[in-house]
Amino acid sequence: METTLIVTEKPDAAVHVAEALSGGEGPRRINVDGVPFFEVRANTSRIVVCSAIGHLYAVAAKESAGHSQYPVWDFVWKPKYLIERAQRRQEKWIQAIAKISREAEYFISACDFDLEGSLIGYTILKYACGGADRKAKRMKFSTLTETELRDAYANALPHLDYPLVFAGMCRHEVDWLFGINLSRILTQSAYKLSGRYSTLSTGRVQGPTLRFLVEREREIETFVPVPYWVLKVLMEVDGKLVPAEFEAAKLERKSEAQRVVEACTGKLGIIESVESNTYELAQPTPFDLSSLQMEAYRHFGLAPRISLEIAERLYLDQLISYPRTSSQKLPASIGYERIITDLAQMKDYQTETATLLRSGKLIPNEGRKSDPAHPAIFPTGKTQKGRLEGRAHRVFDLVVRRFLATFGTPAVRLSERATIKVGEYSFLLRGSRLVKQGWTSLYRPYVTFDDHPLPPLRIGQQLRIRDIRSEQKLTQPPPRYNPSSLLRKMEESQIGTKATRADIIDTLYRRGYVTGEEMRASILAFRIIEILSKYCPKVVDVTFTRELEAKMEEIESGSKGRSQVVQETVEYLKPIIEDLKSKEQELGEGLAAIISETLQASTTLLLPCPQCGSNLRIAKNPRTRKRFIGCSGKWKNGCHFSLPLPQLGTISLLQKLCPDCGFQLIRVVSKGRRPLISCCRCYASKTGTMSALRQGAVMNKPA
Repeated sequence: METTLIVTEKPDAAVHVAEALSGGEGPRRINVDGVPFFEVRANTSRIVVCSAIGHLYAVAAKESAGHSQYPVWDFVWKPKYLIERAQRRQEKWIQAIAKISREAEYFISACDFDLEGSLIGYTILKYACGGADRKAKRMKFSTLTETELRDAYANALPHLDYPLVFAGMCRHEVDWLFGINLSRILTQSAYKLSGRYSTLSTGRVQGPTLRFLVEREREIETFVPVPYWVLKVLMEVDGKLVPAEFEAAKLERKSEAQRVVEACTGKLGIIESVESNTYELAQPTPFDLSSLQMEAYRHFGLAPRISLEIAERLYLDQLISYPRTSSQKLPASIGYERIITDLAQMKDYQTETATLLRSGKLIPNEGRKSDPAHPAIFPTGKTQKGRLEGRAHRVFDLVVRRFLATFGTPAVRLSERATIKVGEYSFLLRGSRLVKQGWTSLYRPYVTFDDHPLPPLRIGQQLRIRDIRSEQKLTQPPPRYNPSSLLRKMEESQIGTKATRADIIDTLYRRGYVTGEEMRASILAFRIIEILSKYCPKVVDVTFTRELEAKMEEIESGSKGRSQVVQETVEYLKPIIEDLKSKEQELGEGLAAIISETLQASTTLLLPCPQCGSNLRIAKNPRTRKRFIGCSGKWKNGCHFSLPLPQLGTISLLQKLCPDCGFQLIRVVSKGRRPLISCCRCYASKTGTMSALRQGAVMNKPA
């Protein structure tokens, strides 16, 4: 009996592929040394579906070397369990796939059709399956629905998508060369002088991204506010007070503003002109990954990494299409009418879908961006077993309503403006309102407008100024980036990929380079950028990183070779790393003091001990290794004041005090959970016990 082995990227995807190919009978689950496989039999053929659990292979130094050694230039691809700790599960997975691959004559990669998925499938087929990549086929699909999976299997590409594979390999190899060498030299130079180990990192994309934040922080720090004056005006129109604007939005001198106030107080004005204009608001374009992440942050406050994880879960549950796409186009082949008809079966969308189906014409408003691998993100129309809850429901609802809104008609707004002459000065009355809802009725509550209609006005009508006063204001510095605006900046600068940008932002927080939702660059971030700008400016140069991204795209298109790009990277980095290594002492002196200062600031509370007035710090019990807030005065005056801390997650001290007791608040971030803000003193006071916190419970308010 002929056996075909299909490799998928995730266990849930393996289940869906096996079910789609089983013809309704359902696949048989088999276990190979504890690793699940799914078997489908049809006449004389046998299909076995397996899955990876993310990347099973990764780039590593060719020769075994300590984690502190650098520079490193020779690399190979190795099983991940030989490189990273706590990856023993992956060893079992590779061995099971290798074992069952010996029974197969045919091979198919059904991993996600992008750089990472293509690379995962290739490395498994090449290394675990003994070179099966040379004869493997490739399934291409954008949803995990049965119809599309069957079609992808029947029309599998005759060979692997090698341009994507080699572009993915090159990206990992180049990033490894940058990261391993630059990060090690930063970490080791600081460690040798300070004796404190603190992981410092930079990279091909991380460096320029951090530079954006540091430059913005410098702009804010050096910003000199300039005073200006604005006029607040109320005019009486048919017995009602209506706000008006002075002809100049800003006045540079107080005397000028005061002169207008004195000249116009209580005076009558005459309407010189009344204008109205209607304009269309085009439908939104479909979601690509970046726009979905930005919209999820704007409406739900979800970090880009979290919204991507949720979208991937919805994809694996067959509810939406593949989310890692840069496309804003919806091809007719996805079946507009079928999807909208299926969505009509869901109570939440019956009104909106009925409106679209009655229109009889379904043409989406597409954007400019395209992706050769996948269309824009869209709902499949499949219903979930049981109701989606929490964040998953909100993201799914956002995707559905955005999809429906792209098929709507343009909205129409009316803009009105009246010009009033008061002596030698002119004032404006402005109003606007929505006169045709169009697509906005399909995208609520994610789109809102403030309507400010003007009362009926006519030329020659007299209006009296009932109140006019000047207010001093100050020019404001540019705002700090938040995760959403930084993601947009990275995309506009063409650095990173749709799949990696969220992880890079997450890394900046983990390294202590930034804090807060409004991303404030730390002293450590300033020092890292100063060092990189001085010794290897191209590493933080957006243009250089963009050029490397362009080379990756040339590999994808087949116009450039992977080995050539890797060799060019080595030739560029070698002299830089050698130069940095010769200046290790100088680098360490610059970093050691900053690390010590950063560590102390991150563990010392703002408020003194309420019992003895000494400093309060986050500390660890040397015997149990449990975290707690303790008093530094214990060794001087025997003070034993302490408070419990959560034992799970990353703790950061907030520059905010508890509104109930005035104690400093903490923020706790645990993987896969929503960040929480807590007051340790209130919690200890309410419970009278430390046991709940010792178990990792977090209390009080969601962040």
